[in-house]
Amino acid sequence: MTDAPRRRRQSPAVYRRRRLAAGLLALIVIGLVVWLVAAPPWRVAPTAAPSSDPSASAASASPSATAAAPSAAATPTAGPTATPTPSVPAGPIECTAANITVEALSDKAEYAQGENPQLSIRLSNASATPCVLNVGTSAQSFTVTSGTDVWWRSTDCQSEPSDMEVTLAAGQVVTSSAPLTWDRTRSSVSSCDGERPYAPGGGATYHLSVSIGGIPSAGTASFVLQ
Repeated sequence: MTDAPRRRRQSPAVYRRRRLAAGLLALIVIGLVVWLVAAPPWRVAPTAAPSSDPSASAASASPSATAAAPSAAATPTAGPTATPTPSVPAGPIECTAANITVEALSDKAEYAQGENPQLSIRLSNASATPCVLNVGTSAQSFTVTSGTDVWWRSTDCQSEPSDMEVTLAAGQVVTSSAPLTWDRTRSSVSSCDGERPYAPGGGATYHLSVSIGGIPSAGTASFVLQ
């Protein structure tokens, strides 16, 4: 009877490799089970606990509403600055040299022998405001000169001077209605009732200056006596 074939024995090295492979496989299986238990992939991150403060919840729910709210500490815009209104006089002011122009006038530029000059005053209110002025004879002064020689003053022998206040409207021009006559003599306070010398003629030039209410004329009126 023939003997059955013998099973070939494996070498010890083959057994060792098989045991090592089985051990590694077991470790892989164990590690996978531990990972699945410790950190499963479907676990949801925990949410924050709801706040008990309703205002905080409203603020977190609507951040845009808080940002859009106007600031209560905003500085108000300053209004336009009021311009002071200049005070207006209750009535006409007193006329001064600043608003009144005074001119000396003679009715002619040349007078024949024996002809007496007629002298007047012209007033102009060049301002935009009415003013009051005393235009009476007490406030008037006429002076006739020749060079530096003063020949005649209306105040030297004036009798019964009077006051008369008038209101000159803005832009108004007035001239004395009754001219003053110069009799071509030299005046002085000491010779009002006596004989007085006559001013030379023959083509001599004389100058008239006037003032009224203390305002002098801007220039003189020149004329010639024959």
